[in-house]
Amino acid sequence: MKSSMYPSQDLKRRTLAWATKLRVNPRVIRVQAMRTKWGSCSAVGTLTLASDLAEEDLHFQDYVIVHELLHLRIGNHGRVFKALMSAHVPGWRGLEERPRTQPRDVKKTVASRLTPKRSFNSVAGSAP
Repeated sequence: MKSSMYPSQDLKRRTLAWATKLRVNPRVIRVQAMRTKWGSCSAVGTLTLASDLAEEDLHFQDYVIVHELLHLRIGNHGRVFKALMSAHVPGWRGLEERPRTQPRDVKKTVASRLTPKRSFNSVAGSAP
């Protein structure tokens, strides 16, 4: 993928192009750090995309963008939603469970690995 000096602007432009094609109108498009998901869509029309989505391949970007934009029309993941996903992003089912490439918050992840876990038996007052 061609790199850009402004990857968040590229994501917004791509989202607006898809919004035109899908005939939806998001109120706000935000690109920000997200820990656990690639994107979200609020009930009032705010579309939020993970900033590191710009580092992924274009087909995966399209999957996330179309998925979130379709929620402006369809609030669930029912048959109509899935049919529209198939019509606009062929092969989307293979991308659906794509894992994140890195932990979102490295400090928390490292700290949680270093913190000893307490077992049930180590809790004060518990039976041996």
